[in-house]
Amino acid sequence: MAQHCNIKIPFPLPMGEGAIVMKAMAMTNTQPLLCQSDDRGVTTLTLNRPECRNALDGELVAALVEQLQKLEQDKATRVVVLTGNGRVFCSGADLAWIEQVVEQGEVANLNDARLLADMMQRLNAFAKPVLALVNGPAFGGGLGLIACCDIAIAVDTAEFAFSEVRLGLVAAVIAPYIQSAIGPRQARRLLLTAERFSAGQALELGLVHHVATEASLEAVFDRQLAHLLQGEPVAQSESKRLLQSLLKMDENLSDQTAESTARIRATQAAESRIQAFLSRRKNQ
Repeated sequence: MAQHCNIKIPFPLPMGEGAIVMKAMAMTNTQPLLCQSDDRGVTTLTLNRPECRNALDGELVAALVEQLQKLEQDKATRVVVLTGNGRVFCSGADLAWIEQVVEQGEVANLNDARLLADMMQRLNAFAKPVLALVNGPAFGGGLGLIACCDIAIAVDTAEFAFSEVRLGLVAAVIAPYIQSAIGPRQARRLLLTAERFSAGQALELGLVHHVATEASLEAVFDRQLAHLLQGEPVAQSESKRLLQSLLKMDENLSDQTAESTARIRATQAAESRIQAFLSRRKNQ
């Protein structure tokens, strides 16, 4: 299902050359998640569904869970980078996939929602530093991925939105991490309005830590990565565990958000809005 981290890329790698490498990998690899490591212990996970704007379906979510489990135990991995292949970071949940899951019945729907909740929780609690390199727009669940990472760097052309309510859905699975990242007041506004906001606004909100032009993105990324690699790995892991304990999130949070997600997905209102969205996209 997932591509194992057996591709070694020498570092530093120029941004342009890196883009060529990733394009070539995408052309020859249909796996939903690409994984590559360099000699410094930096492992990059690349969402690899560019034809679907890197939307999250069951296969991609399962691949992320699998790799996070492996990398947490991999002593050679010091830092994980999460990014997207193509011009979009992640467009959120794959609505066509959601339709299929809901049609399969209540059990399949709930299990899929639980897998998504488990993936977000694993990413948020991952023992090593995780850096999001936001290469383009992010919507819905894509914003959840960003909020679950320790550090986020975004290209200045990126746009963001919590689009769930306009589709008759609820951002239940990602809501705890979004609220932690940007605060309850801003979370209320943006999750209820589903309005779009810019990379600059994401920086002001605290959703991302750095915004850079495409030309300067490599330099900003390299500087932040260098800071992370100067840290002592055990101390970094312990720092993350301490910060997680201070948040005091309920251990049943994953189940609660998954159940809410599955319940709303199955409503007639959600079904009609999702179908209308998919129909508009098909006719574009």
